[in-house]
Amino acid sequence: MGEQLRFREDGTFKILQFTDLHIGGDVEKEEDIKTFQTIDKVIEAEIPDLIAITGDLIWSEGVDQPGKSYRRVLDHIDKWNIPFAIVYGNHDSEANITREELFKIQEDYANSLAQAGPAHIHGVGNYSLPIQSSKNDVVESVLYFIDSGAYAPAHIGGYEWIHHDQVNWYVDESKKYARIDGNPLPALAFFHIPLPEYNDVFQYGKMSGIKNEMICSPKINSGLFTAMLESGDVMGTFVGHDHDNDFCGELYGISLCYGRSVGYNVYGGLERGGRVIQLYEGKREFDSWVRIGDGKVVSHYKHKEKSES
Repeated sequence: MGEQLRFREDGTFKILQFTDLHIGGDVEKEEDIKTFQTIDKVIEAEIPDLIAITGDLIWSEGVDQPGKSYRRVLDHIDKWNIPFAIVYGNHDSEANITREELFKIQEDYANSLAQAGPAHIHGVGNYSLPIQSSKNDVVESVLYFIDSGAYAPAHIGGYEWIHHDQVNWYVDESKKYARIDGNPLPALAFFHIPLPEYNDVFQYGKMSGIKNEMICSPKINSGLFTAMLESGDVMGTFVGHDHDNDFCGELYGISLCYGRSVGYNVYGGLERGGRVIQLYEGKREFDSWVRIGDGKVVSHYKHKEKSES
């Protein structure tokens, strides 16, 4: 595990989200080279405090040694000497490797802050990362990373949901981080597959960004959004999975956001890049934008909580 996360002296903390790299096969393809070049350009332009990767780092189906692909990804991220955190997607352990085996590889990297999480709940990679104050060792913000799984059972179809035991884990973690006065800390959550509530944001909330495909959320709603609403800490969630979506929208005070896909070895018509999220110490707000590989910044979004009357 690397050093503790901490707000900068100016009170900011910058996260760079990459998603859906889909590095595939044992031989580096031209598409993979372009993916890594884009990652480098975006990191160089932003120099974040944390890199968050929200799943589908690799293809594993039809690949003899997906562990090699995974090492190539981690080698490339680790060389920047910036802390990074990972959750898995539906393709990472689809064949020939398990999430446990992937995580074992990850443990060799000094800059990885990912944790396997509790063994008694679903998934590999349910963990939280506190961000400390710029002035002292007091925790000022929290990042939750949750394994959203892969595929639902055949009789249900579609994608897996975040299970009840994971929702309970999040609620318990949230309580641990609450301030002495009982007020929740500002928090963000990262996972791969969008919640069903991503479909509702169009009807009820403000929108920014692009929706060019249907939202492939699970058919089962397991209540994570409700838990976040009731806990009161999570300001926004950040996912991947749907490569032609990059929007942020606010629903009942929680921002539901997509990253911008960065992998060239997969479908998607949007220019490849990454999403930046900037937090502010002591404030329940964040700014976000997408930086694409040619250096342009697009799709600005601001989350600022309304004061209660």
